[in-house]
Amino acid sequence: MRLQNYALGQWVEGTGKFTELFHAVTGEKVAEASSAGLDFRGMAEYARTVGGPALRRLTFHQRARMLKALAVYLTERKTEFYKVSEATGATKGDHWIDIDGGIGTLFAYASRGRREFPDETFYVDGPTEALSKGGTFVGRHVCVPLEGVAVHINAFNFPVWGMLEKLAVSLLAGVPCIVKPATVTSFLTESVFRAMIASGILPNGSVQLICGSAGDLLDHLGMQDAVAFTGSASTGRMLRQTESIVEHNVRFNQEADSLNYSMLGPDARPGSDEFDLFVKEVAREMTVKAGQKCTAIRRTIVPAPMVDDVIQALRARLGGVKVGDPRVEGVRMGPLAGRGQVGEVDRSLRALLGATELVYGGPGSLDVVGADAERGAFFPITLLYDDDPFEKRAPHDVEAFGPVNTVMPYDTVDEAIELAKLGKGSLVGSLFTADDRVARDVALGTAAYHGRLMLVNRHSAKESTGHGSPLPHLVHGGPGRAGGGEEMGGVRGVLHYMQRTAIQGSPSTLAAVTREWTKGAAELSDRVHPFRKHFEELAVGETWHTHRRTVTEADVTNFAGISGDFFYAHVDDIAARTSIFERRVAHGYFVLSAAAGLFVDPAPGPVLANYGLEGLRFVKPVYIGDTIQVRLTCKSKTAKDDREGQVPQGVVAWDVEVTNQDAEPVAVYTVLTLVRRLYTLDGKPYDRPAAVATPEVFVTEQPGTAPARMT
Repeated sequence: MRLQNYALGQWVEGTGKFTELFHAVTGEKVAEASSAGLDFRGMAEYARTVGGPALRRLTFHQRARMLKALAVYLTERKTEFYKVSEATGATKGDHWIDIDGGIGTLFAYASRGRREFPDETFYVDGPTEALSKGGTFVGRHVCVPLEGVAVHINAFNFPVWGMLEKLAVSLLAGVPCIVKPATVTSFLTESVFRAMIASGILPNGSVQLICGSAGDLLDHLGMQDAVAFTGSASTGRMLRQTESIVEHNVRFNQEADSLNYSMLGPDARPGSDEFDLFVKEVAREMTVKAGQKCTAIRRTIVPAPMVDDVIQALRARLGGVKVGDPRVEGVRMGPLAGRGQVGEVDRSLRALLGATELVYGGPGSLDVVGADAERGAFFPITLLYDDDPFEKRAPHDVEAFGPVNTVMPYDTVDEAIELAKLGKGSLVGSLFTADDRVARDVALGTAAYHGRLMLVNRHSAKESTGHGSPLPHLVHGGPGRAGGGEEMGGVRGVLHYMQRTAIQGSPSTLAAVTREWTKGAAELSDRVHPFRKHFEELAVGETWHTHRRTVTEADVTNFAGISGDFFYAHVDDIAARTSIFERRVAHGYFVLSAAAGLFVDPAPGPVLANYGLEGLRFVKPVYIGDTIQVRLTCKSKTAKDDREGQVPQGVVAWDVEVTNQDAEPVAVYTVLTLVRRLYTLDGKPYDRPAAVATPEVFVTEQPGTAPARMT
């Protein structure tokens, strides 16, 4: 089977000499690949001119729905992908990590895209910054998609997850992608990519695929483009030095293989839960994906008195792992991805053997079930021991990218921390201890050298996702040898593909740009109470100034009785005089309740429910006898997805400011309400229908003045 590339909107077969790809278990040829003849410059330009504009026309919410639809489509075809994945040597568990894990990342970003990003084509980052004394000149930060192409260069060990975790963030950001998988396992990437194209879900030009060499693609990148690379540190260094990348300061995110550690705490003695969990995790990370994980444990750091116990326990556990054809019942570890990897791991192991003692497995120990060890890409599980890790440094410098791990002793926690640092930067470290003081020392002592730290005890172990499992919620990357980059991490991963720009101007101008009202911007008023309006009828900036209410002693006493809050500053006149308030004050939550009573329209209407409250600050005390008033302003609107059987609705964020008789703010916050929509989304951009009239509004340009509201 000849793999095809997907370029310029069509499937294209390469030319010239093809690279043969082999079944990792049987050694039989399964495919051949070539990218010769592709117009790499044209592919980059096609992404910029066709895919980029199509994606940027969509809002975050539309792109999130696109990711969800794609995830659902791929989920329905997982069994087809599992079959293809068998040729990579993957076990059933390996299938789940790579294929299900990749699809799960699409689902995760589909959810985050609708929950944490606005229904806009841009993202407002952070609050308004005051830049002038009078408040007429302010600043904000907006993030917009790069107007280039994201080139994704992926490693051989995760042909599906590696592709989908990068696509999830860049497509959500609105940036088109060119995917370049490692050739040796590109047959699996191509099968999933082919399904993605067949789905018809992604806009034209949003994704392209190269099965083979990337040719001169990187030479055609410019300042609006980005590269995300996963692979060896040496290859990453070479790619970073590409002239175009250096000249145009192309964003280059690198995630490289690293010498990750797992540490046993001094309290976790043999027989403890933490000891058993540690041994289980080390053995699992050595054998999952045959140790071909950039996050796999390479250095196992244990208290010196427990070295023999750990080695003995690991021998027993590793001895029960059958190596062979994953299709055979009972086999728990398959081969490496290809014969080329066998040679590389063997060379690294021989370098390690010069500085360590072989304590399990190693050359000549391979016993393969259901397959021919000479034809397949099998490698023996190997455990080493470094008795002097501060002097014998090979385990801190050489990585055997397979089922190879080195145990090393420490005498004190400070020594263990120093050993962890000797890896010169890693993707992940883990610690197994029931002593939270040790956990704190190790976490803070090693964090500067690691992208992620997993701290495990008997309480978290049951739900722990494991040492070697990057999650879309958290950053995946690390400093130094690990590449110095970050992937995923929720919003952070998406913003990598966006330009953050500071904008300055008047509050009204910035509100017009961001479609988010900010204090000092023009207020819009109408004779109709805003709670009487449907979602479509509300305008951002629409403001309601309430009548006033004077706080009485009876209010404070009654609220104390209802709430059970008898804090002395509210109810004890003598104690209150010696407090920071100097006299009795109203409860902060009474002020909120009274404010709601002032601005809420009580009759049934389009407002369905209070959805939440954010950013609450009590900025000045309210005393008995003070008179409060509320300004309620529509800050922003977000339409929610339609759900069967549910009233069409949207979320309206209201900026609330409670002031006293001197017009001084006493409480500020944002209230979220669910508001009925007149029209459904139907999976399309939500616009105000022509049939809905724009409300008659009156603009108040000067902040702080009363709006010209008609009565």
